[in-house]
Amino acid sequence: MTDEIFMPEALSADLLILIAENAELRLQLAELQDQLVETAVDAGELHIEIQTLRAQLAAVEHERDDWRAEATGIRGRAIA
Repeated sequence: MTDEIFMPEALSADLLILIAENAELRLQLAELQDQLVETAVDAGELHIEIQTLRAQLAAVEHERDDWRAEATGIRGRAIA
């Protein structure tokens, strides 16, 4: 008797198929994890850009409101 493990051919073939499938799934997982990291980075950059645009919009709206208030005051004085 030898120390080798006896394995029927069908079981051996199934095991090789599972090993290959596992390796392929691991590669797919690694690729998807990389894509997820890239997406997270892009989302962070977009978030910063949105915050910047919101701040710019708020400043422009404030300027507009000041201009309207000034224009209304001038028009009110001209009518009186």
